[in-house]
Amino acid sequence: MRDPNADFASYRTYGWAAAPGANSADAPLQLLDQNIRAAVAAEMERRGYSEDQASPDLRIAYETASAEKLESNPVRVGIGVGGWGGNVGGSLNVGSPSVRSYQEGTLVIHAIDADRNAEVWQGRVSGRASGGSLEPAAIASAVSSAMRDFPARSAP
Repeated sequence: MRDPNADFASYRTYGWAAAPGANSADAPLQLLDQNIRAAVAAEMERRGYSEDQASPDLRIAYETASAEKLESNPVRVGIGVGGWGGNVGGSLNVGSPSVRSYQEGTLVIHAIDADRNAEVWQGRVSGRASGGSLEPAAIASAVSSAMRDFPARSAP
């Protein structure tokens, strides 16, 4: 989502909003925060923005969520009929239904105009979370997907 009134050509720098829920007592959240910030910083710099925590044009915030989802496979029935020469045959196959649960992770990235204190852009990505979902490469891939429509700065 993008604010149609936002002038992205005027934005040159970015800084960070407060980290969501990370504190010194929660090391896994600190590591996740560091990895997400590193991936977002790489995307912002690739798009021509520079970091300026003192007086940024844009403040970057993000949020993560995890939810248990259910996936069901319905009953399947297969019928086959065939013949060869003077013989005719058939078969019937029935598959039983199944339900499985899985974790779905969501990452939402917000860009906030620091002067107006108004959100000007939002990117989101959701997907099946696996054991490697918190690895830096997986986080970088998720951030890249979430930011695929973030406007790049024009060359000066």
